[in-house]
Amino acid sequence: MAAETVAAKPARRSLGPYGILVVPVVVIVLVAFVVPTVLVLIRSVTEPELGLQNFQWLLTSETAVDVIIRTFQLAGLATLLTAVIAYPYAYVMATAGPKMQAAMTLIVLLPFWSSMMVRTFAWIIILQNNGVLNTMLSSLGLPTIQLLGTQTAVLIGMVQVLMPFMVLPMVSVMRSIDMRIPLAAQTFGARPIKAFFTVYLPMSLPGVLSGALIVFILSLGFYVVPALLGSPRQQILPNALFNQIRDLNNWGSGGALAVALLFTVGMAFVLVYLVTKALGLKLGPVGGSQV
Repeated sequence: MAAETVAAKPARRSLGPYGILVVPVVVIVLVAFVVPTVLVLIRSVTEPELGLQNFQWLLTSETAVDVIIRTFQLAGLATLLTAVIAYPYAYVMATAGPKMQAAMTLIVLLPFWSSMMVRTFAWIIILQNNGVLNTMLSSLGLPTIQLLGTQTAVLIGMVQVLMPFMVLPMVSVMRSIDMRIPLAAQTFGARPIKAFFTVYLPMSLPGVLSGALIVFILSLGFYVVPALLGSPRQQILPNALFNQIRDLNNWGSGGALAVALLFTVGMAFVLVYLVTKALGLKLGPVGGSQV
């Protein structure tokens, strides 16, 4: 009599007595995120009066549209530049020896030892008209450049702050890649550069996409760096939102800007999901891409 094997369904785990530990987290999320978000949504359609006039202003005001476009451009450029700079660093970090990995990890984590405000003021010292950079250019007989108060300065500051959030997801995935697979491709005649772009790079894409999603979302919410390194005439969404609420006491327009920011974050998640699904990728530290 042939033995029949029945695949058992995986048992559903129960939190048991430890479920109470989840309560503080749920309370914090409700108090710090859900409740304020709901209040902002309500104000966006009730102030100064009930209606959608705030969203009409958001879509028709040239100033508001410029702010939204500028925010997208800055966040996209910051994400792209961070990915391009972080990828080689993450590759070396993932394939280096233990001592080198420890040193490179320390370099990545070093910025967290100081506040963003301190690092931004350091960039002001470097980029201002009579700062370190222009002093060096003058000493070399080269023309000085105006950086402080420009989008370029904001981009430089953002990339520096965001770099660890791109490197760490990349390294997490790259360390899980079996290096024998690219070597096998070379054994079958592929040049090293071709093996890298056709084998290793696709396998590391989940880390790139994870890092890009984190960096893009964080870029959308930057306030300190654009406020200190940029110009009031070139505001992005967080700065415009802050000014509408604090300076103008216009909670309706500020709420509409907040909704636009939340919508953008949601669309970023949807876009990454669609890309990973279309390419057959699996986000996470294990196994790289699966096609």
